[in-house]
Amino acid sequence: MRIALLLDAYKPIINGITTFVSLHKRALEDAGHEPWIVTLGHTDYQDDEFRVVRSQAVPLSNTGYHINFGYNREIRELLSGMDILHVHHPFLSGAMAATLGPRYGIPVVFTSHTRYDLYAQQYLPIVPATMSDSFLEAFFPAFTQRCSLVIAPSAGIKEVLRRWGVRGQIEVVPNGIDVARFRQPAWRTDRASVGLPASASVAAFVGRMSGEKNVRTLLRAFAPVARESADARLLMIGGGPELEDFRQDAQEMDIGGQVLFTGPVPYEHMPGYLALADFFVTASVSEVHPMTVLEAMAAGLPVLGIDSPGISDTIVNGVNGFVVEHDYAALALKMLRLFSEPTLRANLAAHARETSMRYDIRATTQRYVELYEDQIRQRRPARRRWWARGPRT
Repeated sequence: MRIALLLDAYKPIINGITTFVSLHKRALEDAGHEPWIVTLGHTDYQDDEFRVVRSQAVPLSNTGYHINFGYNREIRELLSGMDILHVHHPFLSGAMAATLGPRYGIPVVFTSHTRYDLYAQQYLPIVPATMSDSFLEAFFPAFTQRCSLVIAPSAGIKEVLRRWGVRGQIEVVPNGIDVARFRQPAWRTDRASVGLPASASVAAFVGRMSGEKNVRTLLRAFAPVARESADARLLMIGGGPELEDFRQDAQEMDIGGQVLFTGPVPYEHMPGYLALADFFVTASVSEVHPMTVLEAMAAGLPVLGIDSPGISDTIVNGVNGFVVEHDYAALALKMLRLFSEPTLRANLAAHARETSMRYDIRATTQRYVELYEDQIRQRRPARRRWWARGPRT
């Protein structure tokens, strides 16, 4: 199959979506298919992989994202020969795919990777929540009606899409990760090299240092734990626009000596950093199906998180980690328990490793392939070659 993977931003932007799409593309290639990345902007970036097409676009401030409301003729020619258009961002790439797919008789598959309602509250705080909800409830039904199939990475997000008014078929296909990379890191470091005592008990968080990841909640929950346990450490892995603010928060909470911020870390080094930890913790409630949680489990770490879609779909309470209510005290108490009970951590870790196997990228990509093939079979009788339909505009 020839599969176009369309998204508004790709490398050098690194986030869960670009990581998943990169892994999915490689898995499709390994299975003998021909996937193409079609994205916007960063036209001067030197890609380290084949079949990446970038459209000229206008930068959106300093976000790393770009705006473009139409592909040029060369990209449209490329897309007209695809078997599937698989969209990973709905507003720009999605709108263009939803126009071109029906024109060329090609199925459009959309995966909803983001809690757009929560991100709107974070990045558009002057917009009332009811207004952003109203926009989503108007946009998503209209957009998804133009798609052949909608994918939700977790059952919780399927329910969110239903609340936004999405009707029709929604399949749940979890995100996939490279399990082997986190089981056996190719790059390693040691605790001393990053400033962690060898005897410390270490909780790790991986994510963008920004408000939507609920980092301040995590720091506030860790503060009483740090006072209770002098050996407890919180390893905060990642960069972001509020990194220095969070460093300052830790100092003001008088836990700066027990919280280590790494700053931006190359993705290929992430398994090595996770190998330093004893368990993984996140306070984020804005996830869809967090790859960082899956990667932590593959690294053999129990996971502590807050009850929310994506988190509760992955963590089985008391089996491979713990899920708590959105409450500082509940998060702090479970954190303290994980810091102080190594036997409990070991039992949870064994189940976490076992859980991670179901999210191997080869398995999740195979499920996508089955869905692609099903969509092609449904569409094939109606599809005609572009030259039989007359000239395109």
